Amino acid sequence: MTAGRVNPAQRLENQGFLGLGAVHYNYAEPALVAAAVARGEGTLGQGGAFLCATGQFTGRSPKDKFVVRSPAVEEHIWWDNNSAMQPASFARLRADMLAHMQGRDYFVQDLFAGADPVHRLDVRVITELAWHGLFIRHLLRRPDRAELDGFTPDWTIINCPSFKADPARHGCRTETVIALNFDERTVLIANTAYAGENKKAVFTLLNYLLPEKGVMPMHCSANHAPGNPVDTAVFFGLSGTGKTTLSASPDRTLIGDDEHGWSDRGTFNFEGGCYAKTINLNPEAEPEIYATTRRFGTVVENMVFDPETLELDFADDSLTANTRCAYPLDAISNASPTGLGGHPKHVVMLTCDAFGVLPPIARLSPAQAMYHFLSGFTSKVAGTERGVTEPQPTFSTCFGAPFMPRRPEVYGKLLQAKIARHGASCWLVNTGWTGGAYGTGTRMPIRATRALLAAALDGSLAAGRFRRDPHFGFDVPVAVPGVADALLDPRRTWADADAYDAQAQRLVAMFAANFGQYAPFIDDDVRAAALG
Repeated sequence: MTAGRVNPAQRLENQGFLGLGAVHYNYAEPALVAAAVARGEGTLGQGGAFLCATGQFTGRSPKDKFVVRSPAVEEHIWWDNNSAMQPASFARLRADMLAHMQGRDYFVQDLFAGADPVHRLDVRVITELAWHGLFIRHLLRRPDRAELDGFTPDWTIINCPSFKADPARHGCRTETVIALNFDERTVLIANTAYAGENKKAVFTLLNYLLPEKGVMPMHCSANHAPGNPVDTAVFFGLSGTGKTTLSASPDRTLIGDDEHGWSDRGTFNFEGGCYAKTINLNPEAEPEIYATTRRFGTVVENMVFDPETLELDFADDSLTANTRCAYPLDAISNASPTGLGGHPKHVVMLTCDAFGVLPPIARLSPAQAMYHFLSGFTSKVAGTERGVTEPQPTFSTCFGAPFMPRRPEVYGKLLQAKIARHGASCWLVNTGWTGGAYGTGTRMPIRATRALLAAALDGSLAAGRFRRDPHFGFDVPVAVPGVADALLDPRRTWADADAYDAQAQRLVAMFAANFGQYAPFIDDDVRAAALG
């Protein structure tokens, strides 16, 4: 086995990995890029970005994700949302995967998940693909040399895309599997080269482990006022709702774009990088994210490019609409070097409304915030999951159901307590459609969304006039400088007001039907908010 920088006591053979080929420990970015190119895993693009395709899987495979069922976790896992795997099935899967790995070369990255050292998770990621090592090195947090010398993994992730599971033998659904074993502190990923499975496996682990410590894990981006971490805002939302775009405001310091914790010490980023969607990426609207696609070491996934000039085609979705780039946070000029913020003053819930009836922004009471957090209404955006080719209205509780191992009320009550304790203002922001549903209306103008958020975060929006929405019961601003008044009243943007009312009532009914599953577990004030 070849040695990079690694604690000798933590070499793979000491973890029981015997008979492997060359093992490359903790390669830095240049070595990983060189290895990936030499192994034919992709192409060196303009500026030294690494261009690659993920093959059959261009999005996550949530139906192939399993949690090993054992007495230690039996009472804590939300089994309606998490498929179970028996310990014996996992043992066979692990043994067969390790047998498959014999004689093959692997790349090891020892990394931290969590900017707050009190709550971080030390994660070892073993990857078959060199570029997967590059990806996860960007997305998690990189120890310094002294920290590597003393590194002991809390969890180990083994990612082997060339291994195909056997559903009958391994107790899974297909040849693709993501299996989490909390007793053995091991994650196995097989038969998918989609790199996002690596980072979301870590997020799932944190979503299970942190609530026991009183820490709220959040599928959100976060930023704070320049030089003032106390003025922190968090932005909940599923992929495609604008977490990355809206948090990367040049007027604020970026804490992170996707996953954070809220502890008694404040907000902290789980990650050390960003995983941004690139489809139709606009260099004028998002110049810094655009610039990363020509930056050395950025991983560019599933983008079509000119074979001679290597020019990227940001509009071509022939491989997938879920084209992405992964880069370290320091590629963004206003990113926080610490990944830490204060207790959020503002909690923003982003939704992509394919019905076209929600206003661009609404103020929520704390009870309404819990209602919308548990509802998690949005639209799955094309490409984020396999089989999604156009926006589909959906309810994903806590704005991240695929990554929630515990029941939603655990996270809802944690968030409710923290909002109450720290007095955060709560907002619902629609980045979806206006003027009609998907196929008729148009996507909400990004400039308007940014103007509304800026007004919310600087306090000027709360000082203005509001009207009560007759369908949803929340408060909607009447006028905001720089935003057309008609846009603030979605009914006025529709050609047929009666059609709008019918569509709004349809969505209200969908909310009510979905929320019935949580009614027995919530407080009376949240139940009242459900009634408008």
